[in-house]
Amino acid sequence: MDETSALVELDGMKVHLRRTGQGPTLLLLHGSGSSLHIFDAAVAILARDFDVVRVDLPGFGVTGPRPDRDYSVGAYVSFLDRFADAVGLERFVLAGHSFGGQVAWTYALSHPGRLTGLVLMNATGYPDKSVPLVLRLARHPLTRPLVRHLGSPAATRRSLVRLAGPGSSVMDDAMVDRVHAFTSGADARQALIDFAGTEQPDRSRELVDISTPTLVLRSDLVDGQHFGRDIPGCREVLLPDVGHLMPAEAPHVISGAITRFSRDLDEQEQ
Repeated sequence: MDETSALVELDGMKVHLRRTGQGPTLLLLHGSGSSLHIFDAAVAILARDFDVVRVDLPGFGVTGPRPDRDYSVGAYVSFLDRFADAVGLERFVLAGHSFGGQVAWTYALSHPGRLTGLVLMNATGYPDKSVPLVLRLARHPLTRPLVRHLGSPAATRRSLVRLAGPGSSVMDDAMVDRVHAFTSGADARQALIDFAGTEQPDRSRELVDISTPTLVLRSDLVDGQHFGRDIPGCREVLLPDVGHLMPAEAPHVISGAITRFSRDLDEQEQ
């Protein structure tokens, strides 16, 4: 199925998005240091059942840095609402991976009427969640300059290997080259430093207030995952031996789970 690629002028940026498929709308959000390409394999499956929209969030991918350098969750939530308006999304399932998941559940707290469902994939937002090495380096003034020099393809590969599950075959040259291209430029490095240096509020106590039907996809190798405990009535699926890069590592599993979740929501509304 053909996929369209477009740039939308928003907040002083040319925001990159891709769209494909037919059916209920599913909006996908990637995590920090990533891009919409983390969902490539999953979208090929999901497009059979959904109108799939994915976006390079500000600071990452083709979209690139925010002019105001504001990478707070609140800024992302505000951006997301305007983005949905700009591309004509009325009601949709919102699915986020990693930091994209944190943006998604925070959006659900403030805009529940816009969502038909919420999907969290190894989402962040709990204070006990481990932080990747590059973000730890970027947060500390003494090690921050190192981030500007961690630009080799070999370093990118090592970073991705640490995030994937044992025995994962997802780490091919194309993925390494793409991630390296998106993260090694001076603007991308500065955006990552700005992002890492942004103090994000701990709103995990508010998860009990989420009223949107929620699917939690959790890897057993990833810590800081208490959404199944805290979000009322949510459905949780545990993925054994899968690392943090869940959408790329287990595209068939997450696509199947999202499709079943959406169908069940439709049946409940009928």
